[in-house]
Amino acid sequence: MSGRFSVRVAALSLVAGALLSACGDQPGPQGPQAQPVTVVTLRAEPVTLTRELPARTNAYLIAEVRPQVSGIVQKRLFTEGGYVKAGQALYQLDDASYQAEYASARASLARAEATLNSARLNAARTAELAKVDAVSQQDYENATAALLQAEADVKLAQASVRASGIVLNYARIVSPISGRIGKSMVTQGALVTANQATPLATVQQLDPIYVDATASSTELLALRRELAAGTLTSTATSVPVTIVLEDGSSYEHGGKLTFADVTVDPTTGTFLLRILVPNPDNILMPGMYVRAVISIGVRQNGILVPQQGIARDPKGRTTALVVGADDKVEQREVKVSRTVGDKWLVDDGLAVGDRVIVEGLQKVGPGSPVQATEAQG
Repeated sequence: MSGRFSVRVAALSLVAGALLSACGDQPGPQGPQAQPVTVVTLRAEPVTLTRELPARTNAYLIAEVRPQVSGIVQKRLFTEGGYVKAGQALYQLDDASYQAEYASARASLARAEATLNSARLNAARTAELAKVDAVSQQDYENATAALLQAEADVKLAQASVRASGIVLNYARIVSPISGRIGKSMVTQGALVTANQATPLATVQQLDPIYVDATASSTELLALRRELAAGTLTSTATSVPVTIVLEDGSSYEHGGKLTFADVTVDPTTGTFLLRILVPNPDNILMPGMYVRAVISIGVRQNGILVPQQGIARDPKGRTTALVVGADDKVEQREVKVSRTVGDKWLVDDGLAVGDRVIVEGLQKVGPGSPVQATEAQG
């Protein structure tokens, strides 16, 4: 009996040992595995800040053509919508009465010149006779006075000829500037009057052309604060401007900022920026709606982050996931101000050298171990 009991005890000991051995061979619980993610290592670079503003085009020069004398329109001497040069004749008025006045003035001048010639000869003879006391002093003085009066009459007649010639020339109405001329407001046979309120036509110089944009005074104050703080370098000496057309395409010629108004519109809180743009092909026409992309400054040590690396939570906080030195994820609250292309410009919260996760964000969270790979390109 005691022998069987000893055998059973030995058997149980072997089974227990086998079970313990089996339990010891099983692995213990494992930690979370590192997830693969793609990161972008931040670096500092000069960033040109731009602002896209609504704008309208305006002619560089505008001249409303009005008559300076009254008369009947005999001819229209231009093609509507065509190009005219400064001094080119646009209208011819009936100038018969002005021709007559001019001819009368020239005749008066000829008579005054003849009188002057006679007075000059008489004064010369009187002067010779006065030397030998052949005429009285009174006669000499009268001859001299007559000469001076004749000379004055000639000058007066000459002035009358010039005046009547100017009036005669006004009967042929010319363009004051070079440019494109619009439709004619009068036809042949119409009566026009000097300095009338309605222009006969309008000439506009379109190359170059002005683009007038409006900017917010609030943005101007923020810009001045950044310049004063030294975080932004001014580009005032050479401000490049890109014009975006109504269809979204970029105009092939760049513009130049030439003028910023000194007064803010109290009703809109905006001020005017005037841009000069080449327009050799007359693509831009007065009154067109465009957008002006203006360079407002350069941030010398700007930090750009791809937009997919920045997230906003329901409370409006802006955050980014960063891979730390221990290859674990850290969540950073960041401050971004504007987009530059497809990237955010960072104002605070991230620094040069930070590795921001841009791919694999859905699989990781704060504290997760990751296997980071640098993004290509």
